[in-house]
Amino acid sequence: MRFDHRAVPIALIAMLIDSVGFGIVLPVLPSLIVELGNVGLAEASRIGGYMLAVYAVTHFFAGPVIGSLSDRYGRRRVLLISLTCFGIDYALMAVAPTLAWLFLGRAIAGVAGATYGPANAVIADVTPPERRGQAFGLLGAAFGGGFIIGPAIGGLLVDFGARAPFVAAAALAFVNALVILAFMPETLAPANRRAFEWRRANAIGAFAPLLRAGGAKALLAGAVVWQIAHMVYPSTWSFFAEIALGWDARAIGWSLAASGVSMMLAQIFLTGRAIRRFGEERTVLIGLAAGAIVFAGYAVAREGWQIYALIAAGALTGLVFPSINAILSARVDASNQGALQGGMASLASVAAIVGPLAMTQALAFGAERSFGGGAFSLAAALCVVTFSIFLFGVVLRRGQLA
Repeated sequence: MRFDHRAVPIALIAMLIDSVGFGIVLPVLPSLIVELGNVGLAEASRIGGYMLAVYAVTHFFAGPVIGSLSDRYGRRRVLLISLTCFGIDYALMAVAPTLAWLFLGRAIAGVAGATYGPANAVIADVTPPERRGQAFGLLGAAFGGGFIIGPAIGGLLVDFGARAPFVAAAALAFVNALVILAFMPETLAPANRRAFEWRRANAIGAFAPLLRAGGAKALLAGAVVWQIAHMVYPSTWSFFAEIALGWDARAIGWSLAASGVSMMLAQIFLTGRAIRRFGEERTVLIGLAAGAIVFAGYAVAREGWQIYALIAAGALTGLVFPSINAILSARVDASNQGALQGGMASLASVAAIVGPLAMTQALAFGAERSFGGGAFSLAAALCVVTFSIFLFGVVLRRGQLA
């Protein structure tokens, strides 16, 4: 794919580096919570869920503000500030003496906001609507690429202690900010900027232009339920791998790296082709069907080869969000792309509040009864719900399968 603007590959690199930093800490997070909280793995999984929920609550309120600020001041400045704050967050977590410090770090990260929303807005600024699905897929591929490198590095750094990956993640976040500062041009034209309004700096206000376009309620409902299901990975994978499979941090790191390889290859080679062949709506259905099957498979799998086979098949779930985002992005104008992505970040925050709490509780409930697949059973059920919402509320309603 050729890039329509030189900011696009820089945004992809920024997402790659950011996800490397996020992935580095995943293999060691369970052991750090166990160490600081003096608890067992089942209880640590619950604490991990609460920690993700703190991030999500703060980000729910901050996400639309950040999106609206990027519509006013541009994408570059917002990305730069966000990445700098993430560096501070990881540095804080690297020296955290108690669990309370870890929770404070997650709150800071939630207020700062993630890079994914502004990076999506960069794509929307410079990419024609008919090619945005593929471009959003490449952004997902960059995120997946970070999960190849990050967890593998995290698994190796564990030899230097549970804090070392957080130091590395802080350094990567600061390097990422420098890359944005030095090389990324602004993509939001002055003519497309709009005044910042507090009444639009919230999830409802952010979606106002989209809702006026009509037919968006089922799309948004499906998106949030899907994201709740997908939270099973970041909220439970490290704990699931230890409880159900008996894996150590190194094995967890390699499995996450394999997941990143699978995701990246699917986003690069499948997303664009699937959308061109089937259209965005049907591509979403394919990804959701694959998700239901794969999540159910994880719930009962107990051998390493089974897990890696499911990781490969699970790449198809990467078709879902780029396709939904492309459908939504095509329904709003250039001056509201940042607000839309901020609103989507708020939806992701709702999912990140509900998802980790539900998934970690399901995991712990099952683990206490010698069943490690509780979280993935719940995720599979939610995939079926999302498939139904999208099929009956979007696709059949518009006659896409007729």
